[in-house]
Amino acid sequence: MMNPSYAPKEVEAAAQGHWNARDAYRVTEDASKPKYYACSMLPYPSGKLHMGHVRNYTINDMLTRQLRMKGYNVLMPMGWDAFGLPAENAAMKGQKPPAAWTYDNIAYMKSQMQAMGLAIDWSREVATCQPTYYKWNQWLFLKMLEAGIAERRTQTVNWDPVDQTVLANEQVIDGRGWRSGALVEKREIPGYYLNIVKYAEELLGAVANPEDPNYLAGWPERVRLMQENWIGKSEGVRFAFPHEIRAADGTLIQDGKLYVFTTRADTIMGVTFCAVAPEHPLAAHAAASQPAVAEFIAECAKGGTTEAELATQEKKGIATGLFVMHPLTGAQVEVWVGNYVLMSYGDGAVMGVPSHDERDFAFAKKYGLEIKQVVAVEGETFSTDAWAEWYGDKQKCVCVNSGVLDGLSHKVAVSKVAELVGAKGLGEKKTTWRLRDWGISRQRYWGTPIPIIHCESCGAVPVPEKDLPVVLPEDLIPDGSGNPLNKCDSFLNVLCPCCGKPARRETDTMDTFIDSSWYYMRYCDPTHPDAMVAEGTQYWMANGGMDQYIGGIEHAILHLLYARFWTKVMRDLGLVTVSEPFKKLLTQGMVLNHIYSRRTDKGGKEYFWPHEVEHVFDASGKVTGAQLKADKGELPAGTAIDYEGIGTMSKSKNNGIDPQELINTFGADTARLFVMFASPPEQTLEWNDAGVEGAHRFLKRVWAFGAKNADALSTATDVGAELSAEAKALRREVHLVLKQVSFDYERMQYNTVVSGAMKLLNALEGFKATGSAGDAAVLREGYSVLLRGLYPACPHITHALWEQLGYAAQLGDLLDAPWPTVDEAALVQDEIELVYQINGKLRGSLKVPASADKAAIEAAARAALVSHAEFAKFAEGREPKKVVVVPGRLVNVVV
Repeated sequence: MMNPSYAPKEVEAAAQGHWNARDAYRVTEDASKPKYYACSMLPYPSGKLHMGHVRNYTINDMLTRQLRMKGYNVLMPMGWDAFGLPAENAAMKGQKPPAAWTYDNIAYMKSQMQAMGLAIDWSREVATCQPTYYKWNQWLFLKMLEAGIAERRTQTVNWDPVDQTVLANEQVIDGRGWRSGALVEKREIPGYYLNIVKYAEELLGAVANPEDPNYLAGWPERVRLMQENWIGKSEGVRFAFPHEIRAADGTLIQDGKLYVFTTRADTIMGVTFCAVAPEHPLAAHAAASQPAVAEFIAECAKGGTTEAELATQEKKGIATGLFVMHPLTGAQVEVWVGNYVLMSYGDGAVMGVPSHDERDFAFAKKYGLEIKQVVAVEGETFSTDAWAEWYGDKQKCVCVNSGVLDGLSHKVAVSKVAELVGAKGLGEKKTTWRLRDWGISRQRYWGTPIPIIHCESCGAVPVPEKDLPVVLPEDLIPDGSGNPLNKCDSFLNVLCPCCGKPARRETDTMDTFIDSSWYYMRYCDPTHPDAMVAEGTQYWMANGGMDQYIGGIEHAILHLLYARFWTKVMRDLGLVTVSEPFKKLLTQGMVLNHIYSRRTDKGGKEYFWPHEVEHVFDASGKVTGAQLKADKGELPAGTAIDYEGIGTMSKSKNNGIDPQELINTFGADTARLFVMFASPPEQTLEWNDAGVEGAHRFLKRVWAFGAKNADALSTATDVGAELSAEAKALRREVHLVLKQVSFDYERMQYNTVVSGAMKLLNALEGFKATGSAGDAAVLREGYSVLLRGLYPACPHITHALWEQLGYAAQLGDLLDAPWPTVDEAALVQDEIELVYQINGKLRGSLKVPASADKAAIEAAARAALVSHAEFAKFAEGREPKKVVVVPGRLVNVVV
């Protein structure tokens, strides 16, 4: 006998036990079915799932379950992005090896995922910190070395002299190391780079050109645009400013040519200075004899190294006293060192045109440099007092004060400049990219070891393929004094594979973006010992790659770009046949919650959990602040708290929700239902406790309806031809909702799928049975549609009801039950209801046969004016002058 009350813990434990006993989610390659590969971005094992994870994986799970019902062979795998700095930081704090911390977190987070009832094929689980996985990072790196895609060169890094380690830009705070507080130094150190720029044109085409055969039409437009901007194709002119500046040994520095690249060669006659990066050879030359320049360069070394940082910091410079020659006029042009010029971009130098570049304009105003107008726009007046947007408008401008370029448009002038500098052997047209080659060397312990051995005799020697993987020792504990691999003799000391002499291993490890660039391919054939990708990959990545990828918008640039690059490299090395890894991409919105805080006596900020406070409203009902509900420590109830509005859930801001607490209180199905119903998948989701409780109440109603009608639902026969009008109306509603829900599943609008299920339950609950034989059959069919439509969102409760009400005996396990089909005959109506108006005013409704033509409707409307007392009183005995019929909608009687 059915439990009359919904008991989530019992229901979910039983359902998961059933699936585990069946090994229900293990997937194998099956040529007899259409394949569908749906994958969520793998999580970092930080310790606990957050609501963003719950939302991401439930979206994937709904897609997987519904497609399986439609006959697809669906793969939904899961793994762990397990290397990285957070594990090292946790190890230093807890004096526990990163490996132990990582594996403990994986075990706990996996148990949380299992509690959610996700249809994951755990036989394909990978962790990127396992040697069986990162062996292939190393193997492909060596193949890239052979192919010239990987190479060793120097890189500029942030070096913490106390911790003896390289810091990421975000770890440098006010020029000091985030942990040690030491002044950070810029250092040139050797590292390995992957030549992603070689693939820039192809990477760009698939996001920017709809005619490209690999165009990513299934990606959000804003993600394609973000990738396009990051790749940043620029077409312009690279040319040199000649000079006679000589080094101490008498040789011309850089062969006497200071090269720059510009997309605005039409403004070449407006150059009043050149700026070089602090690391440029001309800057170093000036610093050798000028203490002020040396001091300025030292100050620049404390700043950031990224383009984004340089764009926001104050633009500073210093004159070097050095001069180069203008390539067309021969005029002397002063050289400055600028803190906004990156040595790693182009040639580490820019031409300064203050009149038509906003950054140069500000720089020139700050240091009193000449500003020469050399382009004009009709109807606009140029002034050096303040920057105007049209100064940099290359679409409308023509050259002025520019000699042979006068009167030329931007495009024509650029070509003319290229011709002029080319004739002098000083330059040519060139395409450049904002994209930079990918530096993968990290001076970290917890990562994939770079498979290189350093020998005094042989140099940098690749580890022989037979010796892979180079295994990372898992028992080391970082102490903040540099990479512990440098102190691990068992790892460090090795014989050279070439000459057999004592040598040392490379202690740099790979950027963790390497790990996430191809994991989705390893899922397809995760245990193959002798191949990076094997037959499983050919099956699941066929027909243009993964069918659906799901993840956060925060990964829209680097992760996706590197995965695309990695796929193309694997293709060119003959490992895969696809050029793009992800056919369709869904970037789910973030989960938001209220943020509450107050300033402490020491000026810090203390955050409060939403359940600890209550809002304070003004007279109009607007939230003006918050206050503590009860005493908290030394703070009494009623203490004023600042309300910061809605923001992304975060542990640090005490506004996160623990999914495990939610599951323990309401059950996994409630958590899943709420995150699907509250918002469309791509939009942000605002947390609402009342919404969670509402989702739980709905599931209790679903259960209660099944329990209340268990006898009728479990014994009813199939729907026959003879149905009461009420039963026909219900069946029509069921199939109308089914048609809409099926469409919503196709477009992954899961919030309206849930609202469809709610609408269907309302219809079932509101059905007034007449006692006819067909009533129970229609109810059984309608409830069957409800359970199947709701199942992908709430698999546990629907599985239990499906089993207990006998549907499984007829249609099989809900996992593989067929998706219901719309009965078009059920949508056909015997009668339709029209709005009835008299003299244009609504007076009621009129039922007519569905087959009635315009004449028949008009006749019925005239008759109703006499036979229906309610209509007759408005006509006041007057005869109809005319009847206006709007088919399917309304009839208007004019009297």
